[in-house]
Amino acid sequence: MRTNIPHILLCCLSLLAFTQLYSQDRKGVEGIYIPAEREPILPLLDSLPLQASLLPVADTTQTDTTVTQTSSTFLTDRVVYSATDYMRLHPRENRMYLYNNAEVTYGDINLKAGEIIIDNERNEVYAYGIPDSTGAYSQSPVFTQGQNVVEPDSIRFNFDTEKALVFNSRTSQGEFNVLGSVTKRENDSVYYMRNVKFTTSEDLDNPEYYFYARRIKFVPDKKIVSGLVNMYIADVPTPLGLPFGYFPMTDEQTSGFIIPSFGEDNNRGYYLQNAGYYFALGDYADLTALADYYSNGSYGLRLESSYALRYKFRGNFSFRYEKLINSQRGFPDFSEGSIYNIRWSHRQDQKSSPNSSFSASVNLGSSQYYQESTNMSNAGNRLTNTLSSSVSYSKTWPGDPQFNLSLTATHSQNTNTQSITMTLPTLQASMGRIYPFEPKIGAKKGLIENINLQYNLRAENRFNTTDSLFFQPEMFEDAVLGAQHSIPLSTNFKLFNYLSVSANTTYNENWVFKTFERRYDEELQQEVVDTISGFDSYRTYNFNTSIGTTLYGTVNFKPDSKIQAVRHVMRPSISYNVNPGFDHYYDTYLIPEGPGRDEVLVDYSRFEGTLYGAPGRNFASSIGFSLSNTFEAKVLDSVGAEARKIKLLDNFNISTAYNLAGDSLRLAPVSVRGKIPIIQNKLDINFGAGLDIYALDNNNRRIDKLNINNGGSLFRLTNANMSFGYSFSSKDFEGGADNTDRLDNETFRNGGRPDDLFGKSMELDGTFYDEHEEGIDDEEEEENEFYNFKIPWDLRVQYTMNYANNARQNSITSHSLMFSGDVELSPNWTVGVSSGYDFVNQGFTHTQFRFARDLNSWRMTFSWTPFGRYKQWNFFIGIKSSILSDIKFEKRRQRDRTL
Repeated sequence: MRTNIPHILLCCLSLLAFTQLYSQDRKGVEGIYIPAEREPILPLLDSLPLQASLLPVADTTQTDTTVTQTSSTFLTDRVVYSATDYMRLHPRENRMYLYNNAEVTYGDINLKAGEIIIDNERNEVYAYGIPDSTGAYSQSPVFTQGQNVVEPDSIRFNFDTEKALVFNSRTSQGEFNVLGSVTKRENDSVYYMRNVKFTTSEDLDNPEYYFYARRIKFVPDKKIVSGLVNMYIADVPTPLGLPFGYFPMTDEQTSGFIIPSFGEDNNRGYYLQNAGYYFALGDYADLTALADYYSNGSYGLRLESSYALRYKFRGNFSFRYEKLINSQRGFPDFSEGSIYNIRWSHRQDQKSSPNSSFSASVNLGSSQYYQESTNMSNAGNRLTNTLSSSVSYSKTWPGDPQFNLSLTATHSQNTNTQSITMTLPTLQASMGRIYPFEPKIGAKKGLIENINLQYNLRAENRFNTTDSLFFQPEMFEDAVLGAQHSIPLSTNFKLFNYLSVSANTTYNENWVFKTFERRYDEELQQEVVDTISGFDSYRTYNFNTSIGTTLYGTVNFKPDSKIQAVRHVMRPSISYNVNPGFDHYYDTYLIPEGPGRDEVLVDYSRFEGTLYGAPGRNFASSIGFSLSNTFEAKVLDSVGAEARKIKLLDNFNISTAYNLAGDSLRLAPVSVRGKIPIIQNKLDINFGAGLDIYALDNNNRRIDKLNINNGGSLFRLTNANMSFGYSFSSKDFEGGADNTDRLDNETFRNGGRPDDLFGKSMELDGTFYDEHEEGIDDEEEEENEFYNFKIPWDLRVQYTMNYANNARQNSITSHSLMFSGDVELSPNWTVGVSSGYDFVNQGFTHTQFRFARDLNSWRMTFSWTPFGRYKQWNFFIGIKSSILSDIKFEKRRQRDRTL
């Protein structure tokens, strides 16, 4: 709230007029007592001129030296006044007294105090507090005008000069709370204060810290200019001081310098990080330019911008570049390189354009950026091995049928192999379903009326390259361009009222603009591939149908039993698929007989290596079988209560397929998967397995012989997996809200995990958590300020296990348990840990210990990774307020990666 010394003149003129009227009519009366509650005195003012001097000229021998002239004023609004005990007019002293809960309201101006005195002789008004029954000073003056509030011990205001003296004033200006022993109001926009404390602490009587200045000039909504200013912490002066100070007070964004943090890096020496400048570009965008510099010559540059247009769109952009130098020039371990990263996020408001949208989520750059960056504290980003991007525009034309068009650019990058796949662009167009035989009135029924068709187009320009060739000329030379037209035709109907039948056939036409002819070069003694540029195409089609139903079986128990009933839901399904062979798109070339080899005739298709690959050569026909099972129970918790439904086994699926066109190995491995609910809507155990009836030969290849006839069991276990994740907190045992993971975090947006099992990142302001989202409520926080008897906590656990036995490996390929949790020891203390154990490699995964301390106006955080490649610790302490965010101390220490 903005600071403003009260304009008492307007609110008191009506009271003075009222005093004048009574003093003229009742001369010689010592005092007149008026009941506390009064109606507005506007009728009394109606007899006054609209513009007149309501205050008589005071005797110069009795007038204060601050009084220089008499001003003329007129009233523009109703005046309301009241007091609890009495309102007394004293004609001899020419004063009016309002006592106990005195209040005067004039327009948007409101003055409250224990006692208000209007001195008509001196043309001044005084407002004080009064002692309560214990003798303590109470009902201090409170002046309010609009959103401006001032709470001094007392006020003295002169009507003629419109100057005021305010004693021990308390006010808020932006994020600052200001306490001044004496304040002099010069005019509406300039105030001078003496012996001033200003702080962002909420407790102005006992602040954790404050800045003390002997004299300041205060311009509301603009600035505070001070002389000598010192910083006090817990009322103890510190060496931190300035001969003068300038503190901007505006609530609007302003441009300014960003003070860097300093430290030491084992590889690059002393550094200054995050030095820069903030540009307030306007109401819709900003720009932050930051730089890092290291004593060995390494440096980093960053540009970050956020933009938003209400009800239209919002987004942010970031570009980072680092020049990294290891060791010193002339040393054998000297090396240098550069890394970069570009991130862009754009989101359009759905209401701004219902039929079109534009969105962007870009994260691309050097594959080793997150691993090698010198200014990166997010462990989750460092452990991410995939970068992905997407920029898309879509347009819809409503109607019957509806038409859709989208244009997308995508990017996928593996940071381990440094391979990059990019589409620039991908064009997709589609036409909605058309039912040519649907009735004009009523619902569609039967085989014919449900016949429908669509049209889909997908065209891509795809690049496969590496990190070193990204956006180099070589990248564009290997571009693969193609388009696929698809027309699916389908129908569905009921058979005997219980069986659901569906049938579908799809026609595809693929266009390519580059094919590959193959031949054998006898001189080179190898296959030679000739690239043929030009348009070419091929066409394919397929057919599939399925039939299924749903069966229910229920077993009821006694009415008074805890388990009321158990239900088994089965969904069997049989499908048939046909894919013709398109061998007319295949050619052959001959490899002649030579030393150590026989003559070989090789089949190939000129469409191999194109965008959608070559069409299938061999005829394929198969029957698929699947059975889905769900077991549910009705449980009665107590007599008279309503029974609730729980799941005992969910989506227990068994599926396989039989190849009708194959000569051997016709039965595909049986796939088993399901989910066991342990805690309803909280903990589910997911499992899966593969079972094969065929045996393996000595080379671990499948043979056309049953495993049971080869001395084994009926089924051979080829693979298995099991996983579960559980997230719970103390709120679950208090009937509070569910504790669910938030997906909107930086690690998840960058392609990593949506949880914090790899640890939490420390931001530039030292924060770990979103305030008031993981703690207790504000009301509870006030009650438990010093003692937290509930101790809120949260815990997230993730378990995975994978078993492989396709070729008699008989080994567990991955087996890990990861966890992350936080405990709020008190309303201001939070400790946490993220870790895990790899049972295969027998070691702990990335581990982070952390704590955060809320120091009211300050924030202190610490994180420690005790071992591993990213061994480090980070410490931060600083002021929370954004206006003083540069007052901080930060220390980071990383391991020497060269060791």
